[in-house]
Amino acid sequence: MHKIFFSLILFLIGCSVQNQSIHQPEITGQNFESQDNQKIRSLPSASNDRFKRIDKTINAEIEAGKIPGAVALVSINGERVYHKSFGFADIEEKKLMKRDSIFRIASMTKAITTVAVMQLYEKGLFQLNDPVSNYLTSFKNPKVLVSVDENNAVLEIRDAANEIKIIDLLTHSSGLGYPFISSPLQKIYIDNGIINGITDKDITLSSQINKLSELPLLFDPGNRYSYGLNTDVLGHLIEVLSGQSLNDYFRNEIFLPLEMYDTYFYLPDDKHNRLATLYAYIDKKLISYNDDSFTDLGNSNYPISGAMAYYSGGAGLSSTVSDYSRFLEMLLNYGELNSKRLLSRKSVELMISPRMDMNGDGILDFALGFKVIKNIGLLGELGTPGYYSWGGAFNTAFWVDPEEKMFSIIMSQVRPNKSNINEKFKTMVYQSLK
Repeated sequence: MHKIFFSLILFLIGCSVQNQSIHQPEITGQNFESQDNQKIRSLPSASNDRFKRIDKTINAEIEAGKIPGAVALVSINGERVYHKSFGFADIEEKKLMKRDSIFRIASMTKAITTVAVMQLYEKGLFQLNDPVSNYLTSFKNPKVLVSVDENNAVLEIRDAANEIKIIDLLTHSSGLGYPFISSPLQKIYIDNGIINGITDKDITLSSQINKLSELPLLFDPGNRYSYGLNTDVLGHLIEVLSGQSLNDYFRNEIFLPLEMYDTYFYLPDDKHNRLATLYAYIDKKLISYNDDSFTDLGNSNYPISGAMAYYSGGAGLSSTVSDYSRFLEMLLNYGELNSKRLLSRKSVELMISPRMDMNGDGILDFALGFKVIKNIGLLGELGTPGYYSWGGAFNTAFWVDPEEKMFSIIMSQVRPNKSNINEKFKTMVYQSLK
């Protein structure tokens, strides 16, 4: 996977401005916690004193100039025991990060698309092992790339050994790739106008997926894991089967039932000012995205400007920590929130059952949309067997721990970055448990 894919996190307060968009830290020993934070809830399962270490850890990353700010949340046994904001949403404007700040969540969109697919599955509209070409006919008779020349132009293709199944798309084992990830298909995607799912151009999901279906695959479907545009294809499948745009389906079947009123593909005008500014960590400085010079994923202003026409099931949503917490609470409750059931318990159980090996080590650790850790000894970090997680390219992350009845979220806006705040945050959460 291309190294630039791994984007992460947050930021810096008290910076000297070398020019209008470049910042270096000067302040030490500061507390970058926002005034709108709630007090930590007291629970018998966690230590309030140890929760304070989360504050220190996030503040240290901001003080080091690696992230501009962050919002973090921990929920245990249905109680939000920790929900705080830190630092700035925009350094230049000195706009503080708040708990209701809105973030580009990128690939955290995938979990929502997976839930939508499983809802339609539960209605009997398909089987997970059906070929996707039963419903998206342009995927019939796929081809596999055999070789390319020195310029990565196609030299040879062959017939695929089998069709792409819907479950192959859910587990990133279809053979599809991403334009921003290095592979033999990368140049072919770019030359054919395939996007990563984030755009301000007047492009429709159906036109992109039809174009994608005409291109060869990296390998025979079901053969192995390779992160790619699978969830965008699933988004189009949802549109075809439901008769709604992906935007409308999400709104009607997921966001409104879960009361997620701040989650959108494209933000309404009255919410634009809550969108956190995106930064790049370049040469040990945080630089704001005044243009597209630091990103391989398109115009960073896509949630608030441009054509607003492409609904990416793999990367397109923006949301708040609070909104996304309602979605995760539904998953932790095996498909239900506040007496509203979105999925059956059995569907959630399947969604978090590992099926693919992500890194070739022989361990199944990717399920239907989530990375799942079954052996924390092999992980070598704090956790619980069976916890599942994912994140987004602009430095957002979550994990759900069914055994501890806990989930956590942290969001910032930095790409590329050199911070490991997501991993540190997880360690600080687990060390706080009694």
